[in-house]
Amino acid sequence: MQPVYIEDQASLIDYCQRMTSASMLAIDTEFVRTRTLIPNLGLLQAFDGEHLVLIDPVAVDDLQPFWQLLENEHLPKIIHSCSEDLEVFLHSGPCKPRNMLDSQVMMAFLGHGLSMGYAAMVKHFLDIELDKSESRTDWLKRPLTAKQLNYAAADVMYLHQISGKLIQLVQDKGLLAMVMAETQQQIDKKFTPTNSELLFLDFKQSWKLSGQKLLAIKALLTWRFEQAHKRNLPFSFIAKDNTLMLLANRMPKSVGAMTGIEGADILDIRHQGKAMLQVLNQVRNQPSSDYPKPITRLDNYPGYKQIFKAMKQKVTALAASHELDVQVVAGKKQINQFLAWYWKLNDQHLYPQQVDLINSWRKPLFEEALIEFANNDFK
Repeated sequence: MQPVYIEDQASLIDYCQRMTSASMLAIDTEFVRTRTLIPNLGLLQAFDGEHLVLIDPVAVDDLQPFWQLLENEHLPKIIHSCSEDLEVFLHSGPCKPRNMLDSQVMMAFLGHGLSMGYAAMVKHFLDIELDKSESRTDWLKRPLTAKQLNYAAADVMYLHQISGKLIQLVQDKGLLAMVMAETQQQIDKKFTPTNSELLFLDFKQSWKLSGQKLLAIKALLTWRFEQAHKRNLPFSFIAKDNTLMLLANRMPKSVGAMTGIEGADILDIRHQGKAMLQVLNQVRNQPSSDYPKPITRLDNYPGYKQIFKAMKQKVTALAASHELDVQVVAGKKQINQFLAWYWKLNDQHLYPQQVDLINSWRKPLFEEALIEFANNDFK
């Protein structure tokens, strides 16, 4: 099918008006994210089974008509592996999609693993080998080549062809409501603002610090997060993890002293030394009552290994009782998340809504049984 290239406002408005009554719209994005925190949108693709369009965001000034399509709760949409596309919608819109299914999630519920790629899915259903040679192309450079445009068009053309069969398979197994809820949960997570004050809780080396030093890594991580968003740079371009850890641990009192710390990145010090020193000086002036509580590592919790093993066996049994693949119910991350919440580890009892195993579609299936299991066995 020959795609239509949209590069003017009138054509975009006309297309979006016609798509409001589509029975299913396959969507995808192409973007560049090599030296930025936020992905730079290079192309939007959409296909309703009859009209395949490639929308040029470089040429079209206002993409609001397309964002309204994505937000239209009456228009079913399908996408494959939505995580990074959601970041595009969040920062380029902002646009929070509604009534959208993720075909990668559907494949996971059908037993094909958690991260089946688009090319593998097309091969599975259509026995077509996709050319992925343009996957790392510069989508901001104009003009786009015919090869690039064909590559982009294939990402929605075959997705729409597969969608009917895929949805039917999920429906036949009684899984559609769960798939929709899982996709929605991914969307909700992506659109939930990050609390930069809590980043230190997930920083892998924070448990090694305490007192003023723990407050320092907390402050440095918050500072880096804010700078990265302000300047649209990857976190490592502001300062590397190891540099922040070393500074928090040593608490140097000058930029010169920073340069003498073995292992600290010299470019981090050269470009951000003064700013990081200011953060450390502010920490020095804070009272000890502001120091965070020491962080307990989950794997250091008494009996963790045995309890994790028992928990995994319980989740596997519960998944089987509902004829679900355990991979889509819970992996190591979800089990650890539940344990940290249940044990109130590092004050995680403050946000139980983040515990996947007892929320969304999993809640009615697993919450009561898992909490009862924990109450009886986690002694």
